[in-house]
Amino acid sequence: MTARSIRGLAAATLAAALTASAAACSNPGGGTAGGKGADGTAVVVGIAYEPESLSPLLGYGKDGNSKIFDGLLALDAEMRLKPALAAALPEVSDDGLTYTYKLRKGVKFSDGKPFSAKDVVFTYRTILDEKTNNASKTELDAVEDVKATGDDTVVFTLKYPYAPFAERTVLPIAPEHVAARQDVNTGDFTTKPIGTGPYVLAGWSKGEKISFKANPDYWGGAPKVEKFTMAIVKDDDVRATRLRSGELDGAILPPNLAKTFKGERGKKTYAATTYDYRTVTLPTNNKAAGDTAVRQALDVAVDRDTMVDQILEGAGKAAYGPVPTDSEWFAKGTERVHDLAKAKKILDDAGWKPGEDGIREKDGVRAAFPLWYVSGDKLRQDHALAYASDAKKAGIDVKTQAGTWEVIEPRMKTDAVLAGGGAPADPDFDQYLLLKSSLAGDGFNNMAWYDNKAVDKALEEGRKSGDKRVRKAAYDTVQRELVKNPGYTFLTHIDHLYVVSDRWDGLSTQIEPHDHGLASGPWWNVEDWTPKK
Repeated sequence: MTARSIRGLAAATLAAALTASAAACSNPGGGTAGGKGADGTAVVVGIAYEPESLSPLLGYGKDGNSKIFDGLLALDAEMRLKPALAAALPEVSDDGLTYTYKLRKGVKFSDGKPFSAKDVVFTYRTILDEKTNNASKTELDAVEDVKATGDDTVVFTLKYPYAPFAERTVLPIAPEHVAARQDVNTGDFTTKPIGTGPYVLAGWSKGEKISFKANPDYWGGAPKVEKFTMAIVKDDDVRATRLRSGELDGAILPPNLAKTFKGERGKKTYAATTYDYRTVTLPTNNKAAGDTAVRQALDVAVDRDTMVDQILEGAGKAAYGPVPTDSEWFAKGTERVHDLAKAKKILDDAGWKPGEDGIREKDGVRAAFPLWYVSGDKLRQDHALAYASDAKKAGIDVKTQAGTWEVIEPRMKTDAVLAGGGAPADPDFDQYLLLKSSLAGDGFNNMAWYDNKAVDKALEEGRKSGDKRVRKAAYDTVQRELVKNPGYTFLTHIDHLYVVSDRWDGLSTQIEPHDHGLASGPWWNVEDWTPKK
């Protein structure tokens, strides 16, 4: 799980999580069953995770679709950039170092104050401030300066021609007149935000729900869905039960649960192609998991195709790195074939010999390590169990354990984690945070403490070159280095499945990142939904 991943607050144990969510969300919409309300203009959806903060200055909504906020640009259904707070796409200088945005006129924040260029400058400068606890600020490393030219023009000057910079300007804009008056990391704005978006925050009960109400003065027009609630239901089975009972209008579900709704009247299933992967971190600081031969052996011992078939039930594809195999950025030839005999030979040649119990040892070190996964997440649990089973056949003892992120995070330096990540649009967005050695131990960045100088160099080349051929070569290098020294065992790319009440028009899905349905899913454009007649 990288920094772009959204992690939630969980109960201390799985049993507690089930009990708490059952009690807290029995009527998450505050209206009739399903959150429909008396006038039928309310929607309640179930998601698995919640953000730690609602402030874009700390990373909330940085990939767009935050509902409370708008960015300068936004992404449409085909993942093409379109104007949002900007009146048009940016003007880019010939050298790729200057981006000029003309702003939309007449936009107001939800408190009635006007939006202007100074809010854009404040947002970007605050994110880049070293005092701001934004784990993703390196995504804006290219920014040399941002300044306002009058009230309606913003000019970004870059240090180098960062090719995907425009995609980074979907991040939400915060109001200077509110956020600048308080501590950026702990102030009220982190839980009581004000933005220009189609919705305003109605309430946030942590661990239970986030409630929104339509912004009647939204510059894009008031949404027809007047009340929108995201119910935080961490356990997959409980989420499915609530959907079936009518307490939820929609939910993200794993394949085995989504299929139980097939043919059910009044419900429709949506499948979203994603960049979302599941991977096992192999911490450099663990004597077994950090050994190159163990990593290489695990990389070919794992049966990815069986995971896709049996765990995902075909709703996904095998993963050999952070880049999906159908992406233009995928390095052909880096696919790893399941080969148990090869895995055993790699270990034999490296001196890892089977002990009396079949588990390998070398220089007094046992080929064993713990693998943590998040309680209540059935897909992670199933991936972890399958991984451990495959590893055991090669003589590596992987002990699976469930826990909350509060339990898992302090152990990430030495213990493996069934993690997730992924970001569409550009390979820099996910790979830099995932693999850059300087980010090891920085929260959920580089969770494996991966350290590869060739990868570091390639990541910098890919980030700083404006030539697509150079960038393609750089990211090819990254993927080929991950074959030589994996650092992570990538398992699958997962297609997200959603089951939603079929009473609205306008639902669709985008190509999605790893965010568990918070800002994507069929409700990525809930502000555009209209009731079926």
